[in-house]
Amino acid sequence: MAADGGFAVAETSIAKIHAAYRAGALTARALVETYLARIEAYDRNGPAINSIVSVNPEALEDAARLDAAFEKEGSVGPLHGIPAIVKDQADVAGMPTTMGSVLFRDHYPGRDCFVAARLRRAGAIFIAKSTLGEMGAGDTHGSLFGSTRNVYDLARTAGGSSGGSGAAVSANLAAVAIGQEGFASIRRPAAWNGIVGMRPTAGLVSRGGVYAGWPMINGSLGPMCRSVADAALLLDVMVGYDPSDPVTARGVGHVPESYAAGLDADGLKDARIGILREPIGFASEPESEDFARVDAVFSRAVRELADCGAELVDPVAIPDLVELLATRVNDRAEEDAAFREYVSGLDNRPFSTRDEAMASPLFAETSRGVRVRWAAQASAEARYAFLAARERLTTNLLAVMADHRLDAIVHKAVEHQPTLIADGVNPPYVDQKGAPWLNTFLVFVPSIVVPAGFTEDGLPAGITFLGRGYDDARMIRYAHAYEQATRHRRPPASTP
Repeated sequence: MAADGGFAVAETSIAKIHAAYRAGALTARALVETYLARIEAYDRNGPAINSIVSVNPEALEDAARLDAAFEKEGSVGPLHGIPAIVKDQADVAGMPTTMGSVLFRDHYPGRDCFVAARLRRAGAIFIAKSTLGEMGAGDTHGSLFGSTRNVYDLARTAGGSSGGSGAAVSANLAAVAIGQEGFASIRRPAAWNGIVGMRPTAGLVSRGGVYAGWPMINGSLGPMCRSVADAALLLDVMVGYDPSDPVTARGVGHVPESYAAGLDADGLKDARIGILREPIGFASEPESEDFARVDAVFSRAVRELADCGAELVDPVAIPDLVELLATRVNDRAEEDAAFREYVSGLDNRPFSTRDEAMASPLFAETSRGVRVRWAAQASAEARYAFLAARERLTTNLLAVMADHRLDAIVHKAVEHQPTLIADGVNPPYVDQKGAPWLNTFLVFVPSIVVPAGFTEDGLPAGITFLGRGYDDARMIRYAHAYEQATRHRRPPASTP
């Protein structure tokens, strides 16, 4: 599909869109119309990707206002006229925030979350909210919408919990998307949908106005884009201190002038990269053929890193890695507090507490993932063991990086191919299979996923660059250099 004047939206970028605006070859309204037509053709019909919960009824009006402003004064900001999709866990004024759940079916917060407000001021146009693992839990299945399909194999899941954002941006239903990650919820759908996805170091991006935020600390909003350059431009706008999310106080003083300005196609030259080969994914099966197919892509990617001029330490081993990761538990009291914090600023909140939501007759209609997660309760001893393990593993990781003089560690983005939807919603209820969660276990480290090619089954796989806390700019630079050297991104045939 082409926008007004023949502009091809497929695989376009922020830079190309802005160049077309300046040349008078494209208007924001025409671009939004084209994306909305693609949503109708490919998400609602055709392959029925099912990645969109709701479409913004004011998107065309917003685009027209930006067009008028552009004619008078030029660009209003760095994201002028850039159509964006937001995971339906973050509030956007004028749109519902459903969390993909019947519990929040008619929930209109009437506010922008902190990040949405920043994007809006930068000129972004919110065109839709995307599906997610219901209430932010697991692969993208929800009582309000069903299941989201993988754009490369419609029988498989898009991953989760930010699966809708991953599938939508890969299918070219918008220019960029926003995801949220508390386990592997940006990186897994990014890898499984063949795009770039980043979970920044905790404290850089506010969760104010986002479900599952403060006082929880492991979750973060992050960019999901078809290129590292677009992810960097998006992150430039997203970061900032927000008093409503106190963890962002940790990020003060750690934000460069621009993430995008640091991109360098030769950025991997002489970088010391540790290769982590030890299986660390959730429920991974290292002896399986499925694992082997992803491993083959990873081995090729390691050779490509060397071709880019990186100095490899292959392999590296982090002491007690698997044993310490196994201590992870959820803190029910913290999750309850985060629920209360999110709804506290809402005049029309459907529930005041999570207990109220669980007592609702609608709770029986929620997905299995929600019911299992919300019923779980760890002991105080288990919680203490987890926190102690987090500190120990952080030290172990940093010591390995120091001993080997590493600039980053690279590991598989996901250790398995995308799960069949039928196996996710029926026994054996496979969910999040193969997802490494090292970064969200440690919390204060950055991770970025970049496409690394396709398996023998034609399914995308990726690699993750993980670094020291607040070294996000360096990870972005490395990911960009690898992307530019390999060009593994390939648009899905399901949404031409």
